[in-house]
Amino acid sequence: MLLLVLVVLPFIASLFAVILPTHARNQEAWLSGLVTLIGVAIVGYLAPSIFAGKVIEFEQEWIHTLGLNFHLRMDGFSWIFAFLVTAMGGLVVIYSRYYMDPADPVPRFFAFFLVFMGSMLGLVLSGNVIQMVVFWEMTSLASFMLIAYWHHRADARRGARMAFSITAAGGLALLASMLMIGHEVGSYRLDAILNSGDKLRDSNLYLPILLTFTLGVLSKSAQFPLHFWLPNAMAAPTPVSTYLHSATLVKIGVLTIARFWPVLAGTNAWFWIFTGAGMISLLMSAYIALFQRDMKGILAYSTISHLGLITLLLGLNSPIALVAAIFHMLNHATFKASLFMATGIVDHETGTRDIKRLSGLFRVMPLTAVLAIVAAAAMAGVPLLNGFISKEMFFSATLMEQGPLSSRYTLPVLAVIAATFSVSYSYRFIKEVFFGRPPSNLPKEPHNPPIWMVVPIGILVLCCLVVGILPAYTIGPFLDLAVHTILGSHTPDYDLAVWHGFNWPLLMSVVALVAGISLVVIAQKWLRHVEPQMAFAGRLNGSEIFTALKGLVDRISNLVFRGTYSSHLQTQVFVVFAITFVVALMPLLGNYTLVAPEFSTEDIGFAILWLIGAAAALGAAYNARLNRFRCLIMVGVAGVVTILTFAWLSAPDLALTQSGVEIATLILILLGLRWLPRHVSNMSASSLKVRLKLSRDVLLSLCCGVGLSLLSYILMTKDHLETVSHFFTNNAYSLGGGHNIINVILVDFRGFDTFGEITVLAIAALSVYALLRRFRPPQSMISHLDRRKQFITKDIRLIQSGQSLPNGTMLVPNVLVRLLMPIFSLVAFFFFLRGHNLPGGGFIGGLVFAIGVIAQYMMSGIRWVESKSRITPQNWLAVGLLLAVFAGVLPWFAGQPFFTALSWNPELPIIGELHLSTVLIFDAGVFSLVVGCTTYILVSIAHQSLRFYRQQNVDPEALEEFKFQASVGVQTPARKE
Repeated sequence: MLLLVLVVLPFIASLFAVILPTHARNQEAWLSGLVTLIGVAIVGYLAPSIFAGKVIEFEQEWIHTLGLNFHLRMDGFSWIFAFLVTAMGGLVVIYSRYYMDPADPVPRFFAFFLVFMGSMLGLVLSGNVIQMVVFWEMTSLASFMLIAYWHHRADARRGARMAFSITAAGGLALLASMLMIGHEVGSYRLDAILNSGDKLRDSNLYLPILLTFTLGVLSKSAQFPLHFWLPNAMAAPTPVSTYLHSATLVKIGVLTIARFWPVLAGTNAWFWIFTGAGMISLLMSAYIALFQRDMKGILAYSTISHLGLITLLLGLNSPIALVAAIFHMLNHATFKASLFMATGIVDHETGTRDIKRLSGLFRVMPLTAVLAIVAAAAMAGVPLLNGFISKEMFFSATLMEQGPLSSRYTLPVLAVIAATFSVSYSYRFIKEVFFGRPPSNLPKEPHNPPIWMVVPIGILVLCCLVVGILPAYTIGPFLDLAVHTILGSHTPDYDLAVWHGFNWPLLMSVVALVAGISLVVIAQKWLRHVEPQMAFAGRLNGSEIFTALKGLVDRISNLVFRGTYSSHLQTQVFVVFAITFVVALMPLLGNYTLVAPEFSTEDIGFAILWLIGAAAALGAAYNARLNRFRCLIMVGVAGVVTILTFAWLSAPDLALTQSGVEIATLILILLGLRWLPRHVSNMSASSLKVRLKLSRDVLLSLCCGVGLSLLSYILMTKDHLETVSHFFTNNAYSLGGGHNIINVILVDFRGFDTFGEITVLAIAALSVYALLRRFRPPQSMISHLDRRKQFITKDIRLIQSGQSLPNGTMLVPNVLVRLLMPIFSLVAFFFFLRGHNLPGGGFIGGLVFAIGVIAQYMMSGIRWVESKSRITPQNWLAVGLLLAVFAGVLPWFAGQPFFTALSWNPELPIIGELHLSTVLIFDAGVFSLVVGCTTYILVSIAHQSLRFYRQQNVDPEALEEFKFQASVGVQTPARKE
């Protein structure tokens, strides 16, 4: 259960973070800090069991029929990274409190930060590979929000889109890989997969598995050729770069490679793919980093380079190389996070990160400078720092490489070249920023930062020093724990010592240090004046690559678009119905025996009813171009016929639902008609082209109508025992606890489908709101609305003079509608509460309640309703979705699968036995969401009118105030006179 708390707590805290005051930096930081502290405490509490060799698990049924359970699994390897995620998160929270500007929307930052932390913990602790991919994509979404935090900046929006496009697409490739792995192994459990290495390597699907796996992990860790998103993601706030792009997000790819190393490694294909991608990323990014002017740009490309080093090590098929890779993952997180924080301090206190403008900052912020120097030295691999030890292990691994390269000296030489570049950009980073002439002409006067901004850097730099001086006693037990978890009995002997004598790795380190510093000293002027877009580096620019790929996708999309799209809605609908007809026709091509229908005299009235409905539908189609109001009335008649049909065929639930939908949609469409142009087209109906189009449409309509009727008839005349309805009718009460089969299907048997549907409904309501915010009436409506403006102005003048009530104000209906609202509420809750056993339910109850709210808006006006309402439509939507999720998750605490119905039958003193079930909570969510969706659309249309009045220099608030006073019988000052 502690694992579940560890993963779920950040998500719960993010909800509280959102509702805190906008500029409540202290409260937000305390909340986030408390979450990270609890996370560190839980991880620390579990440490004795983990170091004793135990695997801690939490498993709950999720999708039982597919063999998928919600499974959290903590072993030594995942424990290390869970500690890294929580501890590093705590340091970043402290740093963020003082870095974020008071004007920034801090609740949004910490909410997304906590969501990302929870997603990372879920990914690291996933014991199910499909669940792992779900959390993988959640990290992509959360990182998108964090990178685009300053969404008013174009570079932040572009960087976020680029990062999300690459990493989310990589997640889909990883999903394909995990599906194939699960198919071959016969299970999606991680422990089962980790014991099936030989089976997977011998499988015919090994190469497709490896290729899709490669796309997924290389995209996340920004490795060639998918490296270009990371430098552009530096538009994010520095705390985001610190947490995501040095310690957590970019580590996911290499972490996953290490996790699946025992299963997929050991082949030539593995060697060439990961060693090749790692070496190119290592060399190329280290070279490009030399020419960067932006401090974060240098760190971004150095991150790609160091991740390339880790990827190269993991591709060597050598256990000792795996040890070096895991060790460098931990070391890189400490020195790179501290460098990002130091960069943030420089930017925060000087207003720039351009190393051409910065110099001599050691004089004004010595403590920050010393910490940054030590961290950069660790990145360069200077002795007595943690980076030096892992770099020597890297050199040793390349010297021992026995892979298929043509020469055993190829990798060591390339490794020395890459290490030389690493020393060069590290030395340049420090020299240009902290030494040289005194700082001048900066956007801000540089000064020492708040001490609590420096404390997290000091802790990380201290780790670099302690691990570099006493590696065997500090990081040794943790590294041994992680390595033994992956390799088990195949763990090689290795020595975490500072001094191994004079050997080849030491010589390679000395050469790299001397050559790297010499390169900067010799080429100092050249490096300072050459732009990052120089010849070779420019061709490898990430923005250019992404722009080229995006342009290619756009051109292909435009070709497809031009070949399939039409600006006429009629043509678009024709294509949709034609494709639907072809797909629906396929089941009818089988051998079906049509059962002849039996007619009776009682069916004559039913047939007449259908003829009326058909005539109304045809009339609506005919009047679509001529008169929209008449068309809408005829559509309503067809809807009434549908309601009567459901009632005739003993489906009262459907009849009630359809009636509510008809009333609500009819009112909303009527309110929206005024914003549509009066005439659709002036095309002559006698035109040959028009007649051909009409004939085509009539033919397709007949085919679709007859085909759908035939398909429905075949399904309804099949043997009852062969259909799924047999299962529903026999098990609705025994398994679902309700006599109303329709409601049991919706909230129990198919509850997950219903949850998806109400989510789509919420998205639709939000989309309507977003579209209407940008809506501008067509030119043909301006003259009509100008005439409306004259009536409004006249209303205001009449009220001000006390001569008359405003146009459209009706006192009696106004009062009656307000008195009817309690009745609407009573009827709505009556249908809601009885829905599980009798016709009704959350959807019907929500529609009834929404109709009552619509009536209030229509008769009493926007101002009166919104002055009385304590719950906004968006709150209805949010509460509905949260209740639905809670109803799905609640069974987990009782050891039942997701969305399982739990029931209680308490005995009450007077009432007797009372049946309670979690489906009531889910139905309440449906109720709330239907109310929110309907009223949100209504409010969007209503406020569109207010916006128009403001544009026409008419005060809508004054108009609403006069109507309000008139409706409640309050006299204006003019009337009193």
